[in-house]
Amino acid sequence: MNNSTRDIDALIEMMSKLPGLGPRSARRAVLHLIRKRALQLTPLADLMQTVAVTARECVRCGNIGTTDVCDICLSNKRATGEICVVEDVADLWAMERTNVFKGRYHVLGGTLSALDSVGPEDLRIPMLESRIENEGITEVILAVSATIDGQTTAHYIADQLEGRVKLTTLAQGVPIGGELDYLDDGTISAALNARKEI
Repeated sequence: MNNSTRDIDALIEMMSKLPGLGPRSARRAVLHLIRKRALQLTPLADLMQTVAVTARECVRCGNIGTTDVCDICLSNKRATGEICVVEDVADLWAMERTNVFKGRYHVLGGTLSALDSVGPEDLRIPMLESRIENEGITEVILAVSATIDGQTTAHYIADQLEGRVKLTTLAQGVPIGGELDYLDDGTISAALNARKEI
């Protein structure tokens, strides 16, 4: 490694580990940032430092924000009795982009997976059950991926909550094997509006 470019090479290597960026894309992004140092690189570095210090997981739902309880959980307008269960924060953000769902969320932190040794105790399922008891939840919308692990997780949660709340799942628009974060807003909106009872 050339001493004169060691830090730049290290930045390229680190950026190439980000989702959606490979070595070539990372190289182009770093070169662009260096060329626009004052307008983009310096403010980006400052913001990354701030977020590194302030970002935290919401203690209620698992969303990412800068306070212990996120704005969605704090909003009285969101207390509709509906809670949308998603696998990951990226899925929550995808649902929010549609501006259709007006209830609250619960982030599981993944899916059940025998192959990866992920059991119910490794997800935020017990916390979901607690929220249903304490927050006056009347409907749980299972907005998990249409993958085998996603559907296994949905069935497990449905079994745990059967008879306690109305259980629905996303309907048309979500393809088998599809993941929410990769779907467009219209598809997510259609699936949410056409949800069906389990």
